[in-house]
Amino acid sequence: MVTFVIALIVLVLGYVFYGKFIERLFGADPKREVPATAMADGVDYIAMPTWKAYMIQFLNIAGLGPIFGAIMGAKFGTASYLWIVFGTIFAGSVHDYLSGMISLRHGGESLPQLVGRYLGSSVQKVFMVFSMILLVLVGAVFVSQPADILVRLTGGAIGINTWIAIIFVYYLLATLFPIDKIIGRFYPIFGAALLFMAIGIMIALFVNHPPLPEMWKGFGVKYDKNPIFPMMFISIACGAISGFHATQSPLMARCITNESRGRVVFYGAMVSEGIVALIWAAAATAYFGEHGTDFTAAQIVLDISKTWLGKVGGILAVVGVVAAPISSGDTALRSARLIVADFFKIRQKSIGSRLAISIPLFVITFFALFYSLRDKEGFNIIWRYFAWSNQTLAVFTLWAVTVYLTRHRKNVLVTLIPAMFMTVVTVTYIFMAPEGFRLAPWIAYIIAGVTALAFLAIYLTWKSRFDKQNIAEK
Repeated sequence: MVTFVIALIVLVLGYVFYGKFIERLFGADPKREVPATAMADGVDYIAMPTWKAYMIQFLNIAGLGPIFGAIMGAKFGTASYLWIVFGTIFAGSVHDYLSGMISLRHGGESLPQLVGRYLGSSVQKVFMVFSMILLVLVGAVFVSQPADILVRLTGGAIGINTWIAIIFVYYLLATLFPIDKIIGRFYPIFGAALLFMAIGIMIALFVNHPPLPEMWKGFGVKYDKNPIFPMMFISIACGAISGFHATQSPLMARCITNESRGRVVFYGAMVSEGIVALIWAAAATAYFGEHGTDFTAAQIVLDISKTWLGKVGGILAVVGVVAAPISSGDTALRSARLIVADFFKIRQKSIGSRLAISIPLFVITFFALFYSLRDKEGFNIIWRYFAWSNQTLAVFTLWAVTVYLTRHRKNVLVTLIPAMFMTVVTVTYIFMAPEGFRLAPWIAYIIAGVTALAFLAIYLTWKSRFDKQNIAEK
């Protein structure tokens, strides 16, 4: 329990001190006009109070990731605590804050446009494909599990297909309507439910005081047969660093009323998600020690919530767990609509133009969803590809932000080091994972190291030319 408390305190201190450092590094200007006022359109560019923007951002990025991902990551022992804490502070929050603020500086541009701006049009095209694949997978993955939980909650009285249909109707409405009509009104309520769940589970941890492994006694019992590196760093994505978050940040970059609010909305939401992930990792560790690991993440969530929080508290907690992924799914598809619209320069003022983009996206998501529902393995495959695509997106974003910092003469180490690390993680994973190339670990490590060094060499070569050009211009 001491390790858990220390990790919790470090996360909060990370927001207070390192978050402030990153804000100063970027140079947030409270006097600068923001897109919410300069480009107001009544649909996507709408000024919102900071608390509401924070709640929406938090719910957008939370979803299943910090809950299901943390539960699966906890199978690697207390090493998961380290990744959640340091990944959140030095990688995930920096990634979210800087990508969000750079989007804000460029009129709320979608992520592929930002990547193209700083890494070139060729990378932009590749990145757009990755973005669309990830967002469709989010839409599919974040429907099936909430629907499964709702079936369990209703005792099977309402079938899974009915729940899927209900969620899809909600998705369509939330994707098409102005952001303040549905998302702006209901997300604060859903966010409160998710926070209630996390706080309730945390209090239960202190009250029940289950035997949790301590860091100084080793990394705890490792329940997963796969190696910690890179598997744990892929399993725990949204609770540490997630490329999906950078696809969501432009939504709030179009709604923030002042640049000084960015640290609360972007860095703060990521730290909040890290806290949620830490709580569920600890709860799952306690659960594994008592019941073993032969359960789905949905079963573990239901069991822990009902057992620790009582009947009413358990239902409210599960509502939060259901609302979080559904809300991430609808904003994922909304982001997909905006990415396509930005890329092809299609104005989104009319409902017809929004439908023209949204309907094909929903059809593709529908087919991905039913592939994931074929059986348990279908969902697991979709989830693993989602997780890898998620972290690969973070690699693209971190390299783009590194180029931005270089051009503005800022300290690039804050993103260069995470960019190198995540490059090694994602390349190692795809070359050794069962759903990848299945190579021997030592071969995957070598390929990943060479790839990361190649990326670094490309960056340093570009930086050298950039520096010489600036000297010549002076």
